[in-house]
Amino acid sequence: MEFLENLLATDLVSDPAKAALCGILVGLVFGACAQASRFCLRSASIEFWGGKPGPSFAIWLLVFGSALLFVQILLSSGILPVNEVRQLSSAGTLSGAIIGGAMFGVGMILARGCASRLLVLSATGNLRALMTGLLVTVIAQAALTGLLSPLRLELSALWSVGPDARNLNLHLPAYAGLVVGGVLLALAVFLAWRAALGTGRTLISIVLGGSITLGWLLTASLAHVSFEPVSVLSVTFTGPSADTLMALITQPAIPLEFGVGLVPGVALGSFASAVLRKEFHVQVFDQSTGMVRYVVGAVLMGFGGMLAGGCAVGAGVTGGSVLSLTAWLALLAMWLGSGACQWLMERRTPAFGNGRVAS
Repeated sequence: MEFLENLLATDLVSDPAKAALCGILVGLVFGACAQASRFCLRSASIEFWGGKPGPSFAIWLLVFGSALLFVQILLSSGILPVNEVRQLSSAGTLSGAIIGGAMFGVGMILARGCASRLLVLSATGNLRALMTGLLVTVIAQAALTGLLSPLRLELSALWSVGPDARNLNLHLPAYAGLVVGGVLLALAVFLAWRAALGTGRTLISIVLGGSITLGWLLTASLAHVSFEPVSVLSVTFTGPSADTLMALITQPAIPLEFGVGLVPGVALGSFASAVLRKEFHVQVFDQSTGMVRYVVGAVLMGFGGMLAGGCAVGAGVTGGSVLSLTAWLALLAMWLGSGACQWLMERRTPAFGNGRVAS
C-alpha cells in the first residue's frame, strides 16, 4: 500500500491524469478478462432461471464471489476507508434500486446483454451491441440531467434511507462479508468444475473479480495522496459511458477522471483479447435478430441503470462488494426482472423474438 501511494504521489502527471490512467489500467484488465471469460449476467440469469446453472452462472458467481471477498479484505484492513465509499457514506434510494434494477433486468434480456457486456461486444465487432450501447448511454444522460431526470428523481424519492441503514457492514456480524465472499467463491469454483469450465477460464473470471478490487484500491490510494478531490470508486458503466459520450460531443477537451479512462480501457482490452483469440468479427442487425427489442431494452437499461445507481456491474458487483444495501437490492431486482422477462420471452412474443438467441 505504501509503495502504491508513493508511486501515485509522483509529480510527473496531474492528479486527474493519474485517475484517468488508473481507469485505463482497470479497464484493460476488465475488458480483456470479460471478453475471454464471456462474463454476462444475462446468460447467467437465463441458466439460473432455466433450472440449469452452467458455465455462465459459474463465471458470474466467480466474479461476484472473488470481488466480494477481496474488497471485504480491503475494508476490514482499513485500506479502503468506509467513509470514503459513496455507497456506504451517503443516503440512498431503495425505491430506485428496486424499480430501476427490475427495469435494467428486463432491458438486458431484451437487448441481449447488460451495459458492460454491450461495451465488450462492441469492441469485438458487434455493431448491434455498439448501436444499442450508444442508445443506453443517451437515455442514461437524459435520466441524469435531461428530460427524464424529473421522473428519476420522483421515483428515487419514494423510499430513501440514510448511510447507516445503507451500510450492511454495520448490521452484520464482524467479518460476515469475508465469510460470505469466501463461501460464494468456493461454491463458484465447485460449479465451475462441475460445468467443466476449465482452469484457464476459472482463473480469468477470478482475475475479473479482482479488477473490481483493483479499482477500489487505486482510487483509494490516489485519494490519500492527492491534493485535489478524488472520488473513491471502481468499475461501473452507465454513468461513465454517458459522461464520456457527452464530453466527446459537447467539450473541446475531455475532463480527465477515472470513469473517462475506464470506458476506452475496457474497449481496448476487449478488442485486444478478441484479436488475439481470433474472435473479432463484424455482426449487424438482420431479419433473425430484429431491432425493436434492442431499442426497448436499451431504453429500459439506460433509465433503469441511472435510477438504480448503476448497471449490473456498477451496482451489482462493485456496489455489492462493499455490502451496500441499495446495491444488493438492485442486484436482486435485476435477477427477478430478467427472470420474469425471460419467462415471457419463452412464450415467444412476435415483436421481440425468442430470448435465447445468442448475443
